[in-house]
Amino acid sequence: MQTVRFRGAHAAPSWWERHRAAVRSRRAWRRERRLGRRTWMGRHPKSVTSLVVFLAMTPVWVSLGQSMASANTLPLPIQFVEWVRSHGGGGFVRWTESIWYSHNPPPKGGRPPAGAIPAPVRSTTTTVPTVPQLPPPPNIVPLASPPLPGEGQWHPIGRTVDGQAAMYAAYLRPDPVHTSLVAGVVWMDPLLLRAQLYAGAQTPGTPGNWTPTAPISAAAAQTLTAAFNAGFRMSASLGGFYLDGRTAVPLRNGAASFVVYANGTATVGAWGTNVTMTPQVVAVRQNLSLLVDHGAPVPGLNANDTTVWGATLGNQIYVWRSGLGVTADGALVYVGGPGLNITTLANLLVRAGAVRAMEFDINTDWVNFFSFSPPPGQAASPVNGTKLLSDMVRPVDRYFGPTNRDFITMSVRSTPLTSLTSGEGLASGGSSRSATASSGHRTAGSSTRSPSTRAGPARSG
Repeated sequence: MQTVRFRGAHAAPSWWERHRAAVRSRRAWRRERRLGRRTWMGRHPKSVTSLVVFLAMTPVWVSLGQSMASANTLPLPIQFVEWVRSHGGGGFVRWTESIWYSHNPPPKGGRPPAGAIPAPVRSTTTTVPTVPQLPPPPNIVPLASPPLPGEGQWHPIGRTVDGQAAMYAAYLRPDPVHTSLVAGVVWMDPLLLRAQLYAGAQTPGTPGNWTPTAPISAAAAQTLTAAFNAGFRMSASLGGFYLDGRTAVPLRNGAASFVVYANGTATVGAWGTNVTMTPQVVAVRQNLSLLVDHGAPVPGLNANDTTVWGATLGNQIYVWRSGLGVTADGALVYVGGPGLNITTLANLLVRAGAVRAMEFDINTDWVNFFSFSPPPGQAASPVNGTKLLSDMVRPVDRYFGPTNRDFITMSVRSTPLTSLTSGEGLASGGSSRSATASSGHRTAGSSTRSPSTRAGPARSG
């Protein structure tokens, strides 16, 4: 039987009771003292302090409110992060992203979701080209083995030009480890398409009425066939921006540069070496340094090196990344996808045939490529647009409304070019490549070029 003990009525209070009594006594004394003050502000110091802090930060609230209310298509959380980056919080954002991606790495092994890699092309139909065009690219040799059905095979996308494809897309796994992920590759024919750099509301960041800027105009939509992201914010790009005959941000010698010429052709090269300012140059967008040069990843390419590739996330982290390159005969190749680090991005660009290439924007919200296939004679619109990868998060209408970031479009030429010359889209070191309208029958994936030129292992330096 348990014995219950009762403390006597005159027993000394415990330590805890003495402590609580002292706290209540101090609070009562402070309240009596505060209420005895002569002014309202003296009687309510905490409220006054909060109000002073709030009013002192009025410029912050105004700036944040203007950013959140600005006319653009960004979701509010992304607008907030962009505002933090622009106001000295880039280091905090990078730290937060690094923690997130470090604890949420891409899965290893497995297979891609059904339909992520289109079925193999088995058509035996041949057509005679009726317009000048570059030879369609040879299929890409996959990086993961064994290859899946259809992996690395090209499929026509976007508008056609007199029945001929001007763009092809291929899909493949980015490396032998992350085999459930799929990256997208797009090949674009400069003889049939012309490039255009568009300024964003915040990139390049220099005030001014830029002629090509979002939203894409109704006139431009009549020939639009593709739109895709450009590079980092200028503060992180380690490069410059030139458009409309104006240098918004000074161009840096040695920087990887996307250059557009007056005839609509474009190329990628190191500024001051492969490409320079000429009267024919109408746009330059720089971002970091070349990722691929002479048909291989640049020597010493290291996924852990942020001194060359910028401090936007550690480059060893696997995230959504994108890049743009130029082939030996002047075609542009775009690569984008999830689970990429800097070396796997370079390897994909090399496999796609790039002789020079640069990294473009990274992270889930900024990597996007949209192609448009409207009926003949009609304008491109979100209704007839398609994402390169279904898991690209931004909607197809991104560039049909105001947007903070700059971007690039490809549009059908009114008159196809017959050839490319060095200095206007052709990769330096290559010879002038003539059009192939009369070169006979071709199907996608066949070419006079040997596919073996892309079959070797991509060097990572």
